[in-house]
Amino acid sequence: MRKGIYVLPSLLTLMSMFLGFYSIVRSFNSDYELASWSILAAAIFDVLDGWVARLTHTATRFGIEIDSLSDVISFGVAPGFLIYTWTLQSFGKIGWLGSFFLVACAALRLARFNVQMGSTEKKHFTGLPTPAAALAIATTVVAYEEIIQILEQIGLIGMANVIRLDYWVLVLTFLLAGLMVSNITYHSLKEANLSQRRPFGILVAIAAFLAIVAYHPSLVLFLVAISYVASGLIEALYHLLKKPREVSA
Repeated sequence: MRKGIYVLPSLLTLMSMFLGFYSIVRSFNSDYELASWSILAAAIFDVLDGWVARLTHTATRFGIEIDSLSDVISFGVAPGFLIYTWTLQSFGKIGWLGSFFLVACAALRLARFNVQMGSTEKKHFTGLPTPAAALAIATTVVAYEEIIQILEQIGLIGMANVIRLDYWVLVLTFLLAGLMVSNITYHSLKEANLSQRRPFGILVAIAAFLAIVAYHPSLVLFLVAISYVASGLIEALYHLLKKPREVSA
């Protein structure tokens, strides 16, 4: 029975890896929407394998290594290939360099995470987690047309035209890559303890959030992903501005 339990987290990890590879295949065939949703699905399995390993006390060194290899494919190579085939190839050399930079930083981020494992606070990440960077790219792709449509409907034609130029996608790619290898702190969502008692209102809030996601999945998930990316930057800026005040006090 215990051997079967040990296999379960690895199977979930392999499912995440499969979805990452499938995303690459769909990007190669110009099916960018399905490629994006495959990355989103891979992220779900990535969270599940960690939770299962912790809840069943079956975390092993093998599981950690296979999880990192899976993450390189699903949250490094897959989003890098997606963003290149979707938009960045039109920028020529700087486009594929941006895609490679994203993949390289994802690999470096994961290597650093493995080296630092156990030496840092579990509730925080040093640098933007690779799944978060991948989700920011995937949700950008699926929400792109909807964002432009909304901007045009509210009269922001100029902003919609700027977004169509796609230069911001190139900037976003380099930004996400840089954040992954930065020292900016991000809160960990994997360490949420589902076995603890929570206020009833939290369950209602989760149900309401799921209803909103079901109504506008691409746009809501895009806003959530970008908000998480921005949260680390905002918190870092807050602490940066707070330091001079503490010194002067």
